[in-house]
Amino acid sequence: MKIRKADLAGSWYPGEESDCRRAIERFLDSELVCPDTWGDIVGGIVPHAGWVFSGKIACNVIKCLRVKDVADTCIIFGRHLHSASDNLIMKEGQWTTPLGELEVDVELATQLTAEFPFDVETTSRYDHDNTIEVQLPFIKYSFPEIKIVPIGLPPNPASLKIAKRAVDISKEMGRKTIVLGSTDLTHYGYNYGYMPKGTGEEAVEWVKEINDKRAVDLMVQMDENAVIDESFESHNICCPGAVAAAIVAAKELGAVKAKEMIYSTSYDVRPDNSFVGYVGIVFGCD
Repeated sequence: MKIRKADLAGSWYPGEESDCRRAIERFLDSELVCPDTWGDIVGGIVPHAGWVFSGKIACNVIKCLRVKDVADTCIIFGRHLHSASDNLIMKEGQWTTPLGELEVDVELATQLTAEFPFDVETTSRYDHDNTIEVQLPFIKYSFPEIKIVPIGLPPNPASLKIAKRAVDISKEMGRKTIVLGSTDLTHYGYNYGYMPKGTGEEAVEWVKEINDKRAVDLMVQMDENAVIDESFESHNICCPGAVAAAIVAAKELGAVKAKEMIYSTSYDVRPDNSFVGYVGIVFGCD
């Protein structure tokens, strides 16, 4: 079976198995308690920076995902896309991680591409992108036998139909499915050309307490349409299509509630005039 490389291993996250495993085990935080009174925890929102900035958040969201028995498939939505972008999918093959390969759920992906238009990426023809790749070692660590369906959906109403149908197909095929949406929040500062509050502590507090909070609140409210609108208005969700798709997919899996697990910014790790916000959210059933 053809294998897609781990392009960012050794830079955005550790490239050797032992180093990768140790990093994950350092990230796991017993004080970040998964909601233990919920039913299945079927989905989440995770950030996608280098692990030094956002790895702890993504790792602890993914550790919380659970369904009866063991999940068969993880549908992961990511990619930096605008509203007129093509839909993207990897339909077959494997994607390697330092912990081993993750196989694409060919049957599910094939059925989805038969019903909707996609630009199909292969193990050798694809656009380099961090949003999905940096999650894969966490998925492999927590779910060693799981298959994946990596999807990029733009922020528009058609994407929501695709996300819902992806879950419906998984149900028809008898899959036990979990879903993830990958996004970072406000990109603030000179590096990003976005500085409505100048620089310094006032800007940091505005991002944390106002701009990012608006986005996080809508994710917790599981309002997929408002998420897309908010991203256009406030520049605080870099992959709104992925977030909206994950919310729709989680609701289709029965999720009725959400919890913010952890929030931070790159400024908390490395103070700078340019910084990015990150959040981890889980979606669960009664």
